Amino acid sequence: MGTTTAPIVRHGRTGLAGQLSELGVERNGVLLVHASMRAVGTVGGGVGAVVGALRDALGGRGTLVVPAFTPENSDTSPHYLDRVRGLTDQAREAVRASMPPFDAATSAAPSMGRLAEAVRLTEGAVRSGHPQTSFAALGPLAGNLVADHRSDCHLGEDSPLARLYDLRAQVLLLGTGFDTCTAFHLGEYRVPSPPRRSYRCVVTTEGRRHWWEYEDVALDDSDFAALGADFTRSDHGAAVRTGPVGASTSRLFRLTDAVDFASRWLSSHRSGCR
Repeated sequence: MGTTTAPIVRHGRTGLAGQLSELGVERNGVLLVHASMRAVGTVGGGVGAVVGALRDALGGRGTLVVPAFTPENSDTSPHYLDRVRGLTDQAREAVRASMPPFDAATSAAPSMGRLAEAVRLTEGAVRSGHPQTSFAALGPLAGNLVADHRSDCHLGEDSPLARLYDLRAQVLLLGTGFDTCTAFHLGEYRVPSPPRRSYRCVVTTEGRRHWWEYEDVALDDSDFAALGADFTRSDHGAAVRTGPVGASTSRLFRLTDAVDFASRWLSSHRSGCR
């Protein structure tokens, strides 16, 4: 006997918007999204329909925000270190020479996924100016959110993350885990005397390509999955809402809850933060 192939379930913009609203996405609110389109499944209209569904759920006065990070133009990022592992010094230098400088208007953010790229490329989107950890946003608060992102502050008090905290934004993990939760990084800045390190990336100044080195808090997401698991078990985690969006299991929570819990958790779980 032959095997029967299960039919492909195709999700639509209207249905996704309804699921997002049922999950608790606030009308006219501010929403930071991390997404896996693979987890969402087959969508009629593709990634553009998912962006549309998010905007529909948020409403006309809502603001949609995504990370638009660019580790591809840094030689101190894990992305680069993975890329050059095992290469000769000559080959490594060739990679460095080929790395394009950051341009807020044109630099792609492929490692952030298809949904983040779709938001970045949507007409009317604006982007912050950090050469490594920029954010893209759509909506009436977008310009204020991405303004004044200091180049030596990845994800701290002078970044869009702190503005999102002030606005009590929601965070949506759309088919992704807590290991992708950028909000936890703000908690890293809010521990006493966080460890710091040097970073380096390619930028353009007055039309000239060059390497720029700066110091900032040492970012580390290696324990974010454990942090997220404890967050969901905490009193704050009781406010984490879980439900289906397309084929995915997604989570929605308040950014302030995640950051406040992270700063306390990191202080007690990381030896360098005690």
